[in-house]
Amino acid sequence: MKSFPGRGICQRAGRFTAQVASRVAAPFRHCDISIFHEFAPPPAGGGHQFLRALKRECERLGFRVEVNAISGSTSACLLNSFNFDADRFRFLRRKGCRRTIHRVDGPLAVYRGTDDGTDRKIAEWNREFAQGTVMQSRFSLQAHAEMGLVFRDPVVIPNAADPEIFFAPERFEGLGDRKLRLISASWSDNRNKGADVYEWLDRNLDFGCLEYTFVGRLPSKMENIRVLPPMASRALAELLREHDVYLTASRNDPCSNSLIEALSCGLPAVYLKSGGHPEIVGEAGLGFATAEEIPTLLERMAAEHGWFRGKIRVPRIEDVADRYLAVLGLDEEAPR
Repeated sequence: MKSFPGRGICQRAGRFTAQVASRVAAPFRHCDISIFHEFAPPPAGGGHQFLRALKRECERLGFRVEVNAISGSTSACLLNSFNFDADRFRFLRRKGCRRTIHRVDGPLAVYRGTDDGTDRKIAEWNREFAQGTVMQSRFSLQAHAEMGLVFRDPVVIPNAADPEIFFAPERFEGLGDRKLRLISASWSDNRNKGADVYEWLDRNLDFGCLEYTFVGRLPSKMENIRVLPPMASRALAELLREHDVYLTASRNDPCSNSLIEALSCGLPAVYLKSGGHPEIVGEAGLGFATAEEIPTLLERMAAEHGWFRGKIRVPRIEDVADRYLAVLGLDEEAPR
């Protein structure tokens, strides 16, 4: 499949022009947003990618966005899960921050398969710091409630991919008689990311009918699946656009960024019916409970590929940012 680089260049140029126009029309507001999160350089996990996209969108709207700092004009702070320096925030918030929102992941005990107390620590920080909470899926909200963890005024806001990087090709040439191109990606090698399913697929799929690429880390060696190391977002997006179907077998994943990125690149999904996957995919894919179901689902996906592609609906970063600004109490500050 062609990745249509020329179209991508034109699209990025158009978006850059729109951003410049937006900045001219909407100069910086008299308020700042501070994001407290320990960013890791790419390639890194999905939370880093989403928060970078959210930061860029807020800046496009004319807000000054600080990271791990509070200035005299800071109006609102966004804390990310447990991935921030609580002592630093506790000290700096004395400078003034009228509203603090806590973005909560997990529950990590369900996601990781072991409870080390992190979820309770997140809940404690939520009570201490936050006036409101963002959960990333209805699954996450319900799973925390089932653990008896209470958070301040929770709302559900899903993640979104950066549209400058993750976008579908303008045209899709169709499968024709060629092999189906299947792809998966995972930053973590935690076995709850689906290692047992990928191992079964490596042994049992008919690789005469399909090609399968895995990007990221796996705890075991694959014989038939092509495994590539973790890669930065732009390279991953180009690779996604060269494939047809995304497969994820992660368990109890509240809001998989890699799944959202794949859908944003035009790939319908075959997914484990767990966590937030069904909420994200909707009609644009097929769910499975056991690995043995997957070959049949892939046959149907190949036969009805165009229909499933047409059902892709993903959150837009513009809409997600608007919802974050609303819970941060800054929606009135955003340009109209």
